[in-house]
Amino acid sequence: MADWDKLLNDYPQYELMARKFSAPRQRRLLALDGGGIRGVLTLEVLAEMEAQLKQQTGAGDEFRLCDYFDYVGGTSTGAIIAAGLAMGFSVEKLLGFYRESGEAMFTTPFFLKRLWYSYESEPLLEKLRETFGEGTTLGSEKLRCLLLVVMRNVSTDSPWPISNNPFAKYNRPEREDNNLNGLLYEIVRASTAAPTFFSPQTIKFGKKTFKFEDGGVTPYNNPAFLLYRMATEEPYNLNWEKGERNLLLVSVGTGAAPALDAKTYSKGNFILTNAKNIPSSLMYGSQIDQDINCRLSGRCVYGSEIDRELGDLIPREGESEPRPHLPLTVDTGRQFLYFRYNVELTREALEKIDITDVDPNEVAKLDAVKNIEDLRRVGKALAKKVVNVAQFGPHI
Repeated sequence: MADWDKLLNDYPQYELMARKFSAPRQRRLLALDGGGIRGVLTLEVLAEMEAQLKQQTGAGDEFRLCDYFDYVGGTSTGAIIAAGLAMGFSVEKLLGFYRESGEAMFTTPFFLKRLWYSYESEPLLEKLRETFGEGTTLGSEKLRCLLLVVMRNVSTDSPWPISNNPFAKYNRPEREDNNLNGLLYEIVRASTAAPTFFSPQTIKFGKKTFKFEDGGVTPYNNPAFLLYRMATEEPYNLNWEKGERNLLLVSVGTGAAPALDAKTYSKGNFILTNAKNIPSSLMYGSQIDQDINCRLSGRCVYGSEIDRELGDLIPREGESEPRPHLPLTVDTGRQFLYFRYNVELTREALEKIDITDVDPNEVAKLDAVKNIEDLRRVGKALAKKVVNVAQFGPHI
C-alpha cells in the first residue's frame, strides 16, 4: 500500500488526503463519461447522489462529493465535472457553470476556421481558467481527492490518462516533466477538445510540448474500468485493495445515443456531417465496452440491460424466473461493487422514466445548448428512479 505519511516529506500539500487515506476502509471511485453538453444529465444524477449522501452522513450543507469519494475520474465533459468535484465544488455550482457558460462553450468561429473545427476554443479555455484558477496545478492542495483526467496525445498518437496520484511514476518531484506541475484548466480543456468541434490544446510538461485532444476518442470515454486499474494495479503505485467489501465504483453516463450513432456514414450525408458524428459514435461504442468490463470484473448492483444476450449481468439466485438479485451480504468474489447510472436517449427508454415530451434526437446532440433544461429533466427523472446510496455498502 502507498505510504502517505512518508509522501508528505515531498508533497506537504497532500496532508488532507493523507489523513483521509490513513484508516483502512472501503475506497470509493466515481467515474464520469464524456458527452458534451449532455454532462448536464450527469450532474442531475450527481445532485440526487449528493442529496442522499448528505442526509445519510448527516454532514449538513458543507458536504461535498469529494468528502465521500476518494478518486474521481472523468473524460471530456466528465473531466470538467470531475475536476470541479475534486476541488470541492457543489453539484449546484457545476450546474451553474453549464447554464452560464453553455453558449460560450459553443461559440461559432469565423467562416474560414469552420473548415477545420465547428467552435472557438478560447471562450471555453477562459471559462475554465476563471473557474479553476489561473495558477491551479494538477498537484494543487485545492484538490481534496484524487483526480483522473483522460486525454489523447496527438503528438504520440496514444491515450494519456493523467492523475494527481503523487505515487505515480510521472508525478515524482525529481522529474523535470512532473505532470503535477501542469495547469489544471489546460488539462481539462485538452480532455474536451473533440475533433471537428474544437482545436487541440497544447501543453508543456518540462521541456516537452505536446498537443492533446478529447479523451472521448480513446477507448476511455467511459473511464470507469481505467479508474479501477489505476487505483489498484501495481504500476500506478496506489495499490488499493480489491474486493466487494473494499472497493466501490460508481459510473455515471451522459446518456447513450444509439440513434445518433446510426446516422454516421448515412447515405447522402455531406462528408463534414458524417465527420461531425464520429466523436459521438466512438463515445457510444467505447462506453458500452468499458461498462461490460466493469460488470464482468466487478459485482454489478445496478445497471440497465446491455443487450438481449448479456442482459444486465447482475448476479442472481435460483433457477425459476424471475430470478431475484443475489443479496449483497453474499460475497461473489468479484473485484469491486459496481453501479452504472445511464439512460438510452431513445423514445422507449425515456418513456420508462416518465419522460414523454422530449425529442431524443435533439437531446442526444453533443452541442445543443438549447436543450439544457430538457437534459436536466431527463437526468432528474433517471436519478429519482435509480439512485439509492444505501446500496453502496459495505454489506458483507
